[in-house]
Amino acid sequence: MKLTVVGFWGGYPGAGEATTGYLLQHEGFNLLIDCGSAVLSQLQYYIAPTDLDAVIVSHYHNDHVADIGPLHFARLVQSYLHDDPLPVLPIYGHQEAPKSFKQLDFHNIAQAVPYDIQKPLDIGPFHFDFIKTKHPVPCAAMRITDGSSVLVFTADTAYFNDLVPFAQDADLLISECNFYKGQDGAKAGHMTSEEAGQLAEKSEAKQLLLTHLPHYGEHQNLVVEATDVYHGTIALAASGWTWEF
Repeated sequence: MKLTVVGFWGGYPGAGEATTGYLLQHEGFNLLIDCGSAVLSQLQYYIAPTDLDAVIVSHYHNDHVADIGPLHFARLVQSYLHDDPLPVLPIYGHQEAPKSFKQLDFHNIAQAVPYDIQKPLDIGPFHFDFIKTKHPVPCAAMRITDGSSVLVFTADTAYFNDLVPFAQDADLLISECNFYKGQDGAKAGHMTSEEAGQLAEKSEAKQLLLTHLPHYGEHQNLVVEATDVYHGTIALAASGWTWEF
């Protein structure tokens, strides 16, 4: 299982970069987790949009789905340029925001496929479990396994205790970190660096990746603050950062 960070900013993309997007690959299967602002542009450094086998989105804030529309049109244009028709792209989303869910559909190019946050899901070689997060809109954290390794993605959330067993023993914990230690991220539905570190420590995650980063301050301080409470390996998300297990 290989993960590549396509985008990592919270809210809006930094210059030449993107908001949330992760490319997960295993056994030739290409899955995109979230498709935020500028993700389509960045994705093309790693694979062509026509090589995607599936997309799954955690929620419908723009920094997680803004490039779904451009992805639709990329595959539409490419469908005219290929002799063989492109397969319809499944885009998985929850139905707790029905109007937003329907926008994942696009003619015969992409199909909106519902998932239930309360139930497990298999996509290609990956098995998913979900938990509803603490965020202003319905949002799903994801626990993903290929049968041998486990990746946990918090998506957007304030800290809450049920995240600990959900993330237990993850080989990689991708934790949002939109606030610095001492700030109050809970009102906005986000975590601080200290809370991300606490989650990693309590869940005994083997490695912590800090993502959904703020547009102010020194990001290296996020690592220092998380290190105060977590004794494993910590990395800052960056374009092209990869993890393979």
